[in-house]
Amino acid sequence: MPDRIVIVGAGQAGGQTAVSLRLMGHKGPIVLIGDEAHVPYERPPLSKAFLAGDVGHERLYLKKPNYYGDHDIELRLNTRVTAIDRAAKTVTLGSGENLTYDKLVLAMGSRVRRLDVPGGDLPGIHYLRTLADVEEIKASLKQSARAAIVGGGYIGLEVAAVLTKLGASPVVIEVMDQVMARAMAPKVASFFEQVHRSHGVDIRLKTGVTGFEAGSDGRVAAAITNSGEKIPADLVIIGIGILPEAELAAEAGLTVENGIAVDEYGRTEDPSVFAAGDCTNHPNALLDRRLRLESVQNAVSQGKTVATAIIGKPAPYAEVPWFWSDQFDLKLQIVGLSDPTDEVVIRGSVEECKFSACYLRNGIFVAINCINTLRDFNAAKKLIAAHARPDPVTLADPDIALKEFE
Repeated sequence: MPDRIVIVGAGQAGGQTAVSLRLMGHKGPIVLIGDEAHVPYERPPLSKAFLAGDVGHERLYLKKPNYYGDHDIELRLNTRVTAIDRAAKTVTLGSGENLTYDKLVLAMGSRVRRLDVPGGDLPGIHYLRTLADVEEIKASLKQSARAAIVGGGYIGLEVAAVLTKLGASPVVIEVMDQVMARAMAPKVASFFEQVHRSHGVDIRLKTGVTGFEAGSDGRVAAAITNSGEKIPADLVIIGIGILPEAELAAEAGLTVENGIAVDEYGRTEDPSVFAAGDCTNHPNALLDRRLRLESVQNAVSQGKTVATAIIGKPAPYAEVPWFWSDQFDLKLQIVGLSDPTDEVVIRGSVEECKFSACYLRNGIFVAINCINTLRDFNAAKKLIAAHARPDPVTLADPDIALKEFE
């Protein structure tokens, strides 16, 4: 009898695992459990094209809704898993129902980091993680154009760019001394800051939010900063990071250290339990370290990796991480993981908004930020995987293609 696979989490990692299992020939039952009302969908467009109204629900779906029934994948939407019994090989649903499994895949993803300050639950304050979140933001946006965005990372700046295009006047409040502080060298961060300012975005750096104030209608009316300033806002969007959804695994006795600990095949220490996506802490042989990634690339690739392991054809997961962000007319593409102490080499023209920032660590090419330079993005993946040691002076010459350094 083929194994019964239960997948907890119907995001990109869980959806990809289910699809890959069928594509790879798994004939047994597959149950895909998600706590949202929607079939698996892509999250990155939520803060970009979907918020802007350029695409609808159907463009977000990984597969058309009828795909799952057509391929005998049982969907349990609007459903939460509350417990795992590894000895009995069951998961307990919020309804109290128990489902048995032969193999269990944990793909719960992540949740937003919440800002715990006075007034933090006032109407008009939003987080952006789900499709439903964005629908609520759109409804609030119709009521006013005064928006405060707490957090100057990818999400915050993407939302600022979209709201500006929609006619709003956003204020970005960032506690660090630069935007996108986790991923950018100061020179690149300064470039993005100036681009946003040139489009009318008000950016407040080294500024924290200590609370929110309500108006006479009970809705949020202002964000209060650590200097005591009150920034008028009847729409607030908070984007201060995400946390792995790993509590269910920890309660089941699985190892959790900044995510569910898995090996290069997506296996936990329990041979019947696998994990994929944002919720995992996994090894990467190319980078020679363990890490937890919050990206579509990781979710999709780990989903495929887990599927291959389940069907008995394990293939190790080791890819160079990559990410992207759209802000105004800028396409930012990131490959690899940089550190603040890395040497930064700029190639191209910052003034013409077409350049790359290459990061070298002890002479080794470890990461790149590409701004409207697709050619560099594609070549950089190979250089980083190969631990290339390019000459910094030659690297700075944009007329020499990156592929020449392979």
